[in-house]
Amino acid sequence: MSNSSSATVEADRELKAKHRAMWAQGNYTAVATEVIPSLGPILVEASGVSEHDHVLDVAAGTGNASLPAAITGAGVTASDLTPELLESGRRLAAAQGLSLDWVLADAEALPFGDQTFDVVLSCVGVMFAPHHQEAANELARVCRTEGRIGLINWTPDGFIGRMFATMKPYAPAPPPGAQPPPLWGRPDHLESLFYGQVGDWQTERRVLHVDRFQDPEDFLSYFKTNYGPTIAVYKSLADTPERADALDEELMSLAAGFGFGSDAGMDWEYLLATGRRS
Repeated sequence: MSNSSSATVEADRELKAKHRAMWAQGNYTAVATEVIPSLGPILVEASGVSEHDHVLDVAAGTGNASLPAAITGAGVTASDLTPELLESGRRLAAAQGLSLDWVLADAEALPFGDQTFDVVLSCVGVMFAPHHQEAANELARVCRTEGRIGLINWTPDGFIGRMFATMKPYAPAPPPGAQPPPLWGRPDHLESLFYGQVGDWQTERRVLHVDRFQDPEDFLSYFKTNYGPTIAVYKSLADTPERADALDEELMSLAAGFGFGSDAGMDWEYLLATGRRS
């Protein structure tokens, strides 16, 4: 292996280690079960998962889509890069009496054979893999011909997409080649990533109404405590408290613009997308 190739491999290894550490911070289980629990069942239903299917959930986290897929009677494998999330998912599954496989795996290099699964899912998960094309290629590779791929991704113009855009100037520069996660919430980006591999895309922009937070301050406190990407950005600002304060103000202003009317809720846009493996 050349020196340049070795350097690339080592840089990728370090990047994935940072991603693992980021998602292990805070309490993503709380986010999944308290803030976005309805997304997994929506994706499972839209993807037509049934008891006859062999299902892979990529970047499954704590099982937002894996658990409802298992409830249908399907054979389910939940894969994720972060061991702590998989362990939390195992506990949630056990509490519901569900049996499924939990596999430590990189979405950009899945440890499964070609055309292994009838349905491949990812619920606001694979969008955070830094190299979009590599991840898309892997989702398509492990899906059988005529199998289904189902995705839920935050859109660039929705609240979470705007939140990441707001945090970007305050965060360390991303490594070369890494792409912004909310691009996965654009239909044209999906079709480009899966061109020649997955077709018959059905896409729909939907809104998740989030009523977990009473006001922008409550939202900010919750995300600074529980959500790994937000925690990571604030950690990078530990030596510049004035910048942390400025980010506080920007995020609370952003949150105020996405809700907190009479019902104290927020509306978060996402893209629901299903396609068929060519």
